[in-house]
Amino acid sequence: MTLGSAASGAAPGRLTDHEARQRLEHERASRLTQLKAIEAAGAEQQADDLLVAQRDSTRRVLKEIDAAFERLADGTYGRCQGCGTPIPAERLEILPYTRHCVGCRRSAA
Repeated sequence: MTLGSAASGAAPGRLTDHEARQRLEHERASRLTQLKAIEAAGAEQQADDLLVAQRDSTRRVLKEIDAAFERLADGTYGRCQGCGTPIPAERLEILPYTRHCVGCRRSAA
């Protein structure tokens, strides 16, 4: 299963594989830049709880992004891991690495 064909365009409300990959690559680059800044700040001063929390959070998101790339490669990207329904393109535009639809995410929280 793919999100859509780049040649024919995505179905309404769906991202193409290329669009999804671009969004994930942008997220990864942004998070890596953020992580470098956090680590540089930590090297200049004693690591405080806020920097440690920011670093850990950024690393978790990077792992989620890597997992999303794996889902894209195996054809499961864009499907909720909770209920199996397609995740709306609007949600994937905001959180391209998300694993769940809004309903399943709310249930898990």
